[in-house]
Amino acid sequence: MKFVLANWGSRGEIEPCMAVGRELLHRGHDVCIVVPPDLVDFAETAGTAAVGYGPDLQAILDAYREFWTCFFRSPWRTRDLIRLFRAISEPLTQCRSEIGTTLTSLADGADLLFTGMNFEDVAANVAEYYDIPLATLHYFPLRTTGQLLPFLPAPLVRSAMTLSQWLSWRGAKKVEDAQRRQLGLPRATRPWPRRITERGSLEIQAYDAACFPGLAAEWAKFDGQRPFVGTLTLELPTDADEEVASWIAAGTPPICFGFGSIPVASPAGTLAMIGAACAELGERALVCAAATDFSNVPHFEHVKVVGTMNYAATFPACRAVVHHGGAGTTAAGLRAGMPTLILWTGPDQLIWGDRVKRLKVGTARRFSTTTRESLVADLRRILAPHYVDRARELATRMTAPAKSVATAADLVENFARLQRVG
Repeated sequence: MKFVLANWGSRGEIEPCMAVGRELLHRGHDVCIVVPPDLVDFAETAGTAAVGYGPDLQAILDAYREFWTCFFRSPWRTRDLIRLFRAISEPLTQCRSEIGTTLTSLADGADLLFTGMNFEDVAANVAEYYDIPLATLHYFPLRTTGQLLPFLPAPLVRSAMTLSQWLSWRGAKKVEDAQRRQLGLPRATRPWPRRITERGSLEIQAYDAACFPGLAAEWAKFDGQRPFVGTLTLELPTDADEEVASWIAAGTPPICFGFGSIPVASPAGTLAMIGAACAELGERALVCAAATDFSNVPHFEHVKVVGTMNYAATFPACRAVVHHGGAGTTAAGLRAGMPTLILWTGPDQLIWGDRVKRLKVGTARRFSTTTRESLVADLRRILAPHYVDRARELATRMTAPAKSVATAADLVENFARLQRVG
């Protein structure tokens, strides 16, 4: 069978698609992965063909960080918010036609189109045009639910999510209507999340149900349409793994820090804060630089900085993990049984920050408000025995990575076969 897996987003967002794509390729299928142009080389490491679409990811990440920092810190700065929002939205809006054209070309003859959360509507229209099954991949509860923000009344959360979906649809409706007109499809009269569900699409939840107690029961009425598979990851080895393992073995277990694909605004200030906080606590720190350049800032004897690392191999040897709150990084820490501190920037990271607090396996704070004093206090908190014990208990209820990938691939294969037979 032929599968097209398309997702525009950060490395953490496209890696789940790559994991499923690699498994499908190993099963003998024809697989093409579609990702941001600057991540094509990375996507090809899965062994599949890769095609770029949309704008380069790195071109908008700084604006993304600055927008949400300003939104949560100074929401009254409307001019700055509008300017930053345009810096994010305009490149994405301008390329929607090109994205639709690319997916239409690649999906010709496909048995299934698989999409992530970004440009989900574009992929849904292409799947409708070819009358082929659509599978979507979600890293947190994207569809309407009362479980997302348990500190608010469930009916209020559902209403807010429904309103948000409607506003998102209305904001992009002119562009979507143009795509549907070009494909010869009738004008849409309902938001795309509702249309995707009503069409019977497979909506894979790429996280563990244990992270959102009550959600599986709430969605049981969809009769398997929204299966929970656990977080999908490649667990790729890196060139630094041996060096990292040797450094960890040479001393006490460290606290691991990582900040993901969005560069921090002040590398020097961030590293100095980490160094000072860990020195006060008598801890060592292992920092995964990822997209942040720490090369020209002062380093500390008790702090080791590496470019990338295999979290699955490294986290179990640490005392705790501190990171940005990406879904994949959060799951890697929870699978390792690590107490967690999430220093979040964007709303999706806020969701996972709230999760670790609700699950009592850690705490969270907005990254832009973090200081040496708050970092010390938060680390002392999550290193307390009851957080450690709770994190270890939750780890026993997390799905193993290999099982997650195999289950997701089974679902996609079976869904494509059933639709083709039907």
